[in-house]
Amino acid sequence: MKVIEAVEALAALAQESRLVLFRMLVQAGKDGVSAGELSEKLGIPPATLSFHLKTLVHAKLVKSRTEGRFVIYSANYAGMDKLIAYLTEHCCAGDAAQCAPVKKC
Repeated sequence: MKVIEAVEALAALAQESRLVLFRMLVQAGKDGVSAGELSEKLGIPPATLSFHLKTLVHAKLVKSRTEGRFVIYSANYAGMDKLIAYLTEHCCAGDAAQCAPVKKC
């Protein structure tokens, strides 16, 4: 991932509604969620939701597909993985064991 791509992805996630939207799509899995359902669940007007989705798609964090009359959005896991890999590329001076998440009891 290039620096500019990481900046675009992080900028897209740096807005509360988009972060909530992205997390919802990540949790929904590969099947995704229709735009109408997203609007209803999040209480975001369709025009505003469209703006946020466009930003996430442009940042390569979200994908869309058409199913009949519906547009279905899903997280772009490959894009998310690239961002995470970019952010942790040189983590802990090359000692990945130091970067492992702490397990909670």
